Amino acid sequence: MPQVPASVPPEAAKPANAPAPYDPLRLCIYATIAALAWLLGPIAVVGFALLGFAGYARARRRGLTRSKCILRDTRLVLTYLAALALAGAAAITWQLYHLFT
Repeated sequence: MPQVPASVPPEAAKPANAPAPYDPLRLCIYATIAALAWLLGPIAVVGFALLGFAGYARARRRGLTRSKCILRDTRLVLTYLAALALAGAAAITWQLYHLFT
């Protein structure tokens, strides 16, 4: 690549047809979700599981049968998310029980 004077912005130094650099936005999202789960514990698990369940239930009603999720079948994904929500609710119940006894 030819030398570009310092007064030229970096965008001008790229060829017009160069692909945009990869934006690892999903990694930032995953880190944020992990931080919320760490801070809020089972409440975050229940919240995210219910949010995911609602999204997959809506998508399934609209015809989605195969997901990009590792479980693939949306019925399995819905079962997994329901199990997570139940486990989170059980953890909240357990914590509240021990808090008040």
